[in-house]
Order: sequence, then C-alpha cells, then structure tokens
Amino acid sequence: MRADIEQELARFAAAGGIGTLARGVTLGLERECLRVAPDGVIAFTPHPRALGSALTHPWITTDYSEALLELVTPPSGTAREVLDFLRDLHVFVYQRIRPERLWAGSMPCILAGEENIPIAEYGTSNRARMKHVYRVGLGHRYGRIMQVIAGIHFNFSFGDAVWETLMAARGETGTLRSFRDDATMGLIRNLQRYGWLVLYLFGSSPAVCKTFLDGRPTRMPAFDEFTYFEPYATSLRMGNIGYQNRREEGVGVKACYDSLGAYILSLKHAIETPALLWEDIGVVVDGEWRQLNANILQIENEYYSTVRPKQILEDLEKPTLALKRRGVRYVELRSPDVNVFEPLGVDEEELRFLEAFGFFCLLADSPKIRLQERWEIDRNLEKVAQRGRDPALRLLRDGKGLSLRQWADEVLEGMEPVCAALEAARGGGHGAALAAQRAKVADPELTPSARVLAEMRQNGESFHQFAWRHAQRHLAHFAGLALAPAAEARLVAEAEASLARQAAVEAADDVDFSTFLERYFAQGRPS
Repeated sequence: MRADIEQELARFAAAGGIGTLARGVTLGLERECLRVAPDGVIAFTPHPRALGSALTHPWITTDYSEALLELVTPPSGTAREVLDFLRDLHVFVYQRIRPERLWAGSMPCILAGEENIPIAEYGTSNRARMKHVYRVGLGHRYGRIMQVIAGIHFNFSFGDAVWETLMAARGETGTLRSFRDDATMGLIRNLQRYGWLVLYLFGSSPAVCKTFLDGRPTRMPAFDEFTYFEPYATSLRMGNIGYQNRREEGVGVKACYDSLGAYILSLKHAIETPALLWEDIGVVVDGEWRQLNANILQIENEYYSTVRPKQILEDLEKPTLALKRRGVRYVELRSPDVNVFEPLGVDEEELRFLEAFGFFCLLADSPKIRLQERWEIDRNLEKVAQRGRDPALRLLRDGKGLSLRQWADEVLEGMEPVCAALEAARGGGHGAALAAQRAKVADPELTPSARVLAEMRQNGESFHQFAWRHAQRHLAHFAGLALAPAAEARLVAEAEASLARQAAVEAADDVDFSTFLERYFAQGRPS
C-alpha cells in the first residue's frame, strides 16, 4: 500500500501538486451537543433567542431536538482556524444558556422517555414546518431517543488547483467537474473501506446510561446500577444501538457509491418510492402531520451514512438536485464521536489526522464496492464499534480474516508519505498526529474509549457521573475565556440578523403547507 501511495504522490509532485496543497485544502466542522439542565437531565427549554434563529443562523442551529445544538464553522484553510472559530461559538453559547451546560459526550444524559425529548421548532413558516415534521417522522420511524446522540462531522474539500494537478498527474481527459466527481466518489469509497479505523482511534462512547435503552432488552453487560457498557467497545454511537437506519434493510435502501450519478439515482429512488412499513404510520392523521411522506426516505438526509458527498444548497434546493447540477463541493465524514475529554469535543491532532486520512483516501486505489465487500464494510464497522479493542478481533478483507492491528498498521504506514507531503506544504503537525495514532494501535489503552472506562473504574463512577464531571470541567474552562470584542460583535450581529431573516421567511409564505411540499418535491421533474 505504501509503495502505491508513494508512486501516486510522486506523479502528483512532478506535476507541481505539492504547492497546490498550501491553500488548496478547506476544512470545517459541525459539532452536535446536547443542552442539559443543572440537574443533568436533558433541557426542556426552547432554543435560546439570544443565540439567534435555528432556522436561518449559519453557525448556531439545532439538529433533531430543541435541546440538541449544532455548532457549524465556516470553511477555513487550517485546523487551527476551524478550532478558533469553534471556540468562539462555544464561549458565545455558554454565556447565553446559563444555568444550563453542554453535555460532554456523544451518548446522551439522563432521559425521561421518548415523549419527553422535545423536537426542534423553527418558527411558523412552511420551511420551518417542513423541518419540524421531518423530525416528527424520524421519531415515529426510529424513535426519538436515537436522535439525541451527538457526533462530530468533519467537512473537507480540495481546491480546483489540486484537482487540476491530480487530473494531469493521472493523465485524465475530459472535464474537471467529471474528474472531480469521479475522484471524490473514489475517496468516499475508501473512507468506507477504512472507516473502521476512525472508530477505533477516536471512538469515545463505550458506555451508555441505562435510560438510553428506555427499558428495551439488551445483551450488554451492566457496568453498574445505572450504566451499560461493552468491555472492548470503541463507539456504541456507531454500533447496533446507535445512530443508523437499523430498519433500512426492511425497506430496501442502500446507497450506491459507484459514481455520483449512481449515488443520486439510489437516493432519488428511496425518496420517491413508497414503503409499506412507513405507510402504517400515516402521513396526516386527524389533521396532524406525522411525517413528510411514507416513502423509503422522507428526504435525502434521512439516509444515515458514515460519509456523504455534499453540495451547498441554493435556497430550498433538494440535495440530490444540487449534486446533479453542480457536482460534489465537499465531503462530510460523520463517524467521529464527540471526544469527552476535549472541551470542544475535538482537538487539533484529530483534525490533522483526518485531513491526512482524507488525502490518503483520495490517492489510494479505489475500485467499486461489490456486494461481498459491501457486506464486509458493514460488518467491520459494527465489529470495531462493539469490540474494536478486543485483541482477538478479526476484520474481514477479501473474504479472509486479519487482525485490526495488522490492517491498521498497513493504512498508517501508507499515510506516512501523505503526512510528510501535507506537512511540507501546509506546516503543522501531521507527522506527530500520525505518530499518536500509531501509538493507539500499538496500545489500545491509549484510545479514548479505553480511557473512558479506565476513569469510570478508577473513580467508581457511572457513565452519567463521568460525563457530568467532564461537562462541569468544560463549563469551568469556557467560563474562564472571553470573546475578543470583534468576535463578540460579529456573533451578536449574526444572531440578530438571523432572527430578521426568519421573520422575512415567515412573511414571504404565500401557499399552504401541502402546496409548499408538493412544490419542493417536484423540483427537477419534467414540467
């Protein structure tokens, strides 16, 4: 693997590619975090108005629940810039949610059952109602509790100069957009092939509060009176109790990553095809909307995957239509857990590694994923999520078993020249970030998941006590920080502007909700 990567990098460098990396990589983050009350229970308060409009604010919004904040950084050139902006968002939020605080980990705090999880509200407009009804539908389809799991979404893209140079290095002809789309889908296939490594290295959810199961039976052993866990788990969030379409096999949806066109068609089929399983829920019952429709997927975002090709939407544009019109703009890696040990939920070392991992996946050979490999990818992800630190664990590759450590060493060795190239072009500590991950492979006790369980045992803590202690620590951390006057003014102005934009959206509505939905879903169809 390393020899192939070195050869690909040599061609890229010969075409002048290393220099294009200096300003040719764009990074961003979406950090989900649950607001909790001072007693450690999920917050039942509305999204604070001082944070702006969750409908129209570009950086501070909500995900499934009114209590589940999503903090979004704008595209930036370096990991440090991303984290600096994310820090400012956290300081701004903490100052405006008192006496509440942000939960420290991915798996949620004490929950009082499905019906006590508040679904996000976005105002009175048709656009707001669509977002809310979509979430109501998710609750009916998969349950509300699964929807309040938090994660880190890592977004990255390469500039045109990088693509042009890589295209020349590979001797490809045709349009730049076609090459970019094809190469990006190859990158995404590799992120799936090797995605289990992200769970092993950065998984931080080996335990869960018993309230998360809400009385459902489980084979997980009890850590104590209040906690379930898996002794070798890395990321229960990404395991069989976590954030995924566990029922998708019953409705027959599986995205195809052979090409961007195939991906679009597979999702288009899912959002346009009725599913008997969801028809039983009903769409409008006694005048109440229960879901947007009874199709396999209500909208594209319902397809839970570890990685997505993305394009920036123009107003109310459908995601598949945006991809069809303008191709892939960036890649969204959705598998990293919130790092409970970090106040921001992520650190610079992780971002530098993920940046290098993405570039490695672009350079590595990426054949199309056939049925057998698709099955192996899914099983490997589940195995590592549930018992990734088990020394007896064997992953599947080409129908054969091999140890996680052997495969991880191969991938990390292949990343060495990639890290060297990025460090030469962009500075920073890509090599040091790689070395830290190699140490985790050599010693599983260095992984975040192992550290979580070790602290819980050492302190005699339940999962809730452990995560609450870190939430208190994070609160104290941000209480000691102040925003620069310019950053404060910018965030205050954006919050106020977002409320004005929401009011304008509400005032512009000129049709009823049913007509609005008909028009939305009719996008791209022949007139």
